Amino acid sequence: MSSSNHTMSTLLLLCILSFVALMPKSRGAIAEYDDYLLKRAEESYEESLKAFDPNPEKLADELNEQVGMMHNHRTLISENVTRRHLKQDDCKATNPIDRCWRCDPNWFKNRKSLADCARGFGHRTTGGRDGKYYVVTDPSDEDMDKPKPGTIRHAVIQPQPLWIIFNHSMVIRLKEELIFASDKTIDGRGVQVHIAGGAGLTLQFVHNVIIHNIWIHNIVPTSGGMIRDAVAHIGLRTRSDGDAISVFSSNNIWIDHVSLSKASDGLIDVIEGSTAVTISNCKFNHHDAVMLLGAHDSDTKDSIMQVTVAFNRFGEGLVQRMPRCRWGFFHVINNDYSKWRMYAIGGSAHPTIISQGNRFKASNNPNTKQVTKREATENEWKKWQWRSEGDKFVNGAYFSESGPKIKHTRNPFTKKNFIKFRPGSYAGRLTRYAGALKCRAGKLC
Repeated sequence: MSSSNHTMSTLLLLCILSFVALMPKSRGAIAEYDDYLLKRAEESYEESLKAFDPNPEKLADELNEQVGMMHNHRTLISENVTRRHLKQDDCKATNPIDRCWRCDPNWFKNRKSLADCARGFGHRTTGGRDGKYYVVTDPSDEDMDKPKPGTIRHAVIQPQPLWIIFNHSMVIRLKEELIFASDKTIDGRGVQVHIAGGAGLTLQFVHNVIIHNIWIHNIVPTSGGMIRDAVAHIGLRTRSDGDAISVFSSNNIWIDHVSLSKASDGLIDVIEGSTAVTISNCKFNHHDAVMLLGAHDSDTKDSIMQVTVAFNRFGEGLVQRMPRCRWGFFHVINNDYSKWRMYAIGGSAHPTIISQGNRFKASNNPNTKQVTKREATENEWKKWQWRSEGDKFVNGAYFSESGPKIKHTRNPFTKKNFIKFRPGSYAGRLTRYAGALKCRAGKLC
């Protein structure tokens, strides 16, 4: 990085810090900020500042290269190797994240190797890799003060890193928000775990969390009250909003292969200065406000928000916010969008949105052909950088670009390497296995 770029990045962070004391604070269902929570909030934001990448374009290009390299690898196999030799490489992975672990028939014994597979802005996320396994045996969720050992609530509040797995398929109805401590992995592979009919997951003032291979649906608001969010702390919560997954002032978060539908509020919210987040291989269905990245135009701390949205399938019955962005930098790559009812990608407060290799299939409604929606005057939004490269548009869909063209810091696109991110025509196969997978031990997943 040049010294001038470094200076500009430093100035940006200083400006952000100067605004923190002046801006309104979202409470995130916290009824009262005691000394413990005030300290957690301060520490979390400092961690987010450290996780902020001053050169996000470079990271976006690195992901593009990984997609292109995977394609070239598979092409060489198909051209130069006989079918009988291909069997040992015959897994169903179609994108670089899946390719990292799904081709291992011993994934069941090597679960923690998943921690090496995060890509995009959340690539540093390792979850509970450095800790022990915790086996959830009990789907109940009754005591908010003293969670029962063997339950998911008991697991996620522990202070040490944990890789949380499940000994059988289960449906967990959360009585109240499931509030995480840092350094945790939820790994639902090998069984079918449904979080349904109750509250959702809350990642608040934490770092380094992986949520992988579960179903979350039919999430409703819950009453709140005294809820333990750590072994050493219990706090008073207000009524929850009914989000499936809420990421609040947290960093280094990876949400992968999760199937989400039907929540009272958002399916995934990322707000309050959260950053270094990857949302990948997820499947979204039957919902209105799908994904909110930045809650308020006045939350200037979201200037450090950096989120990768990759290889997801936005399917049936979705209305808007796929995602809806504010302030930060958002890389939306090789997702598959089908028949949104209002718009697909929206925003306000001058976010940067780079859309690459997505497939946008509009509905037959003539009023919903535009992929994008901006909540600002045209004179204002023309300055925002919203760019589309290699996207495929079906049934009259179109993307309204604005702002400067993308500057590629690693390998500027040419006719030779333009498909690094894979064109939108490949989005269907890249997202073919989006959502929670029904893996079985001893077999390729």
